[in-house]
Amino acid sequence: MTSAAVRRFSVVVITAVSTCYTLIGVGLYLARADLGVHAGVLAATAGTAVPHVLHIRAGLRGVRPRYLPLTLLVQAVAAYLPDFLLPYGWSGNVAPLFAGALLVLLPLWLGGPLAGLVTLYQGVAIMGVSGGAWPIAIFYAVTVLTTGAMIYALVRSSRMAAELDQARAELAEAAVLRERLRISRDLHDGLGRSLTAIALKGDLAARLVERDPVSARSEVTELVQVAREAVQDVRHVARGYREMSLRGETDRAVALLEASGVDCQVNLAAAALPRASEEALAWGVREGVTNILRHSRATTCSITTSVRAGAARLEIVNDSASTAPPPVEAARVTPGTGLTGLGERASQAGGAVTAEATATGGFRLTMEVPA
Repeated sequence: MTSAAVRRFSVVVITAVSTCYTLIGVGLYLARADLGVHAGVLAATAGTAVPHVLHIRAGLRGVRPRYLPLTLLVQAVAAYLPDFLLPYGWSGNVAPLFAGALLVLLPLWLGGPLAGLVTLYQGVAIMGVSGGAWPIAIFYAVTVLTTGAMIYALVRSSRMAAELDQARAELAEAAVLRERLRISRDLHDGLGRSLTAIALKGDLAARLVERDPVSARSEVTELVQVAREAVQDVRHVARGYREMSLRGETDRAVALLEASGVDCQVNLAAAALPRASEEALAWGVREGVTNILRHSRATTCSITTSVRAGAARLEIVNDSASTAPPPVEAARVTPGTGLTGLGERASQAGGAVTAEATATGGFRLTMEVPA
């Protein structure tokens, strides 16, 4: 469940519970034909509801209300002062909301004891009103504590979900940044040397071409060799100085997904594939996982391969896609990044790539290559 979904769920539950408690209190006084009582109930409702909304909104955002001591004081006065002014009191209905605000806004070492005092007061007050009916008093006291704890748990879970989403985004961004730094460093150290050598040998060959053609030819030959080495350097940088393997790339993908909080299931077919096909599928795993980390809020992912009818099929499915890219057809793609580059790799191996949204709001990346 994404942080947005957790937040919506928390808001709905807290709003429903708070509304029910407040309406119960208001309902006690609707039948009384006393304008003074009605005015007092209206003031008490506003005095408890407005600070409560401000407190919960601040808690869900993880910030401190601007006038926190004052808003807590207003809520406390609006909750307990009417006990001495209204016939049936008022705190019995809104004390659970006040306990929740104490737990959400204050450190637990302070909010916990204060919520305990609110619970104790409510139990004693109800016992006095009910003529010593301690079961009713215990029930009301437990209601205050459990409702306050529920509000705290919902707000805290919403904040934790938001923090997890942020951590996942930062982790994906860090992985991309590390790859960029590796490429820039390797290009500087490897390709920079080769290009410098090519420039020097080209200048030298240009100076020798008329007065010493034999030496100039030798320099040109060495220049070609250095250029070929430069091509190899570029390929090494792109491949991360290792041969791509489907199993190795899948293991690295699973480790990265699980570190980002995505549950991953893997089912690789035990079949030997041609080198070109296996590398293409390995690139498919890398690109698919990169898209999951950078462009989705997935919580589950499956990586599956199968071999049938002379074709090897890779399928990567996750349960969330912020946007669903259009299907990719290998015959029409050009060199580039992302899915178009992956489509070109598949085409070079004799296969194709498709990308589509699932019926459940997820995303499916499929690659087929010759087996």
